Amino acid sequence: MYQRVALIGLGLIASSMAHAMRAGGLVGEIVGHAKSAETRAVALTLFCDRVTETAAEAVQGADLVVLCVPVGAMEAIAAEIAPHLKPGAVVTDVGSVKQAVVDAVAPHLPEGVHFIPGHPLAGTEYSGPRSGFATLFQNRWWLLTPLPDTDAVALARLRSLLEAMGANVDEMDVARHDLVLAVVSHTPHLIAYTMVGVADHMRRVSAQEVIKYSASGFRDFTRIAASDPTMWRDVFLTNKDAVLDILGRFAEELFSLQRAIRMGDGEHLHAYFTRTREIRRGIIEAGQDTAVPDFGRAGPPSKGV
Repeated sequence: MYQRVALIGLGLIASSMAHAMRAGGLVGEIVGHAKSAETRAVALTLFCDRVTETAAEAVQGADLVVLCVPVGAMEAIAAEIAPHLKPGAVVTDVGSVKQAVVDAVAPHLPEGVHFIPGHPLAGTEYSGPRSGFATLFQNRWWLLTPLPDTDAVALARLRSLLEAMGANVDEMDVARHDLVLAVVSHTPHLIAYTMVGVADHMRRVSAQEVIKYSASGFRDFTRIAASDPTMWRDVFLTNKDAVLDILGRFAEELFSLQRAIRMGDGEHLHAYFTRTREIRRGIIEAGQDTAVPDFGRAGPPSKGV
């Protein structure tokens, strides 16, 4: 689908893209760049045909360039690669925020290069070039936020590649994307970081007890809070208006629950939890998670078998 793909940044998403493209025979050559020499060496061994010391070298002659760096690094990378982009090349990204990426990248790209911002709603708590796997995007949404002047042919070609990697592709307005993601991803991550931070500061309970007796809810918080700190720092700083809006709504909801608990209003709590339970059912019905007990975790080994 593309003769040469350049991956700038070689962490979980880039390595998973490379594995998926290789598994499906979807592209000709995969060229990678990362700042770390160690990362470049691992990528060359596991999934890249070539690696380069600079982003400018990596994009030369590439039909598709994927920016897989933290949002805060996007502008510097865009400025570096812009003079070296092939006419007609497609540039996309995998950032969790879209307006900030558009503002950082679009002004640097030359005429004749197609910029199509994107965001795969897939990931794990792991990072680095060894963390990727070919099936990461299977049945996961990949949102594209084409700009008003986006070329239809370039957009269709990119969609075809993402779908061939197993993703469900949808298109969304940039501002709408940032608001929706503040609800389904950004604010939940911030709450998870906060809850784990609260546990860390509980001086009456030792760290050993928190870890030893952690139930599934706290375990899920810690999994989310183990995500890449650089990436999430940039997400919150660049999507702050939407995140602060949703945090305000969250605080209002939390206050209503506090009052219900304080007043012993069991009817309110039961009705609230019944409504929110339906969200979980909807996610399972949409195929975005499993109904397997304990979120699919393996249970303790059977004894005597």
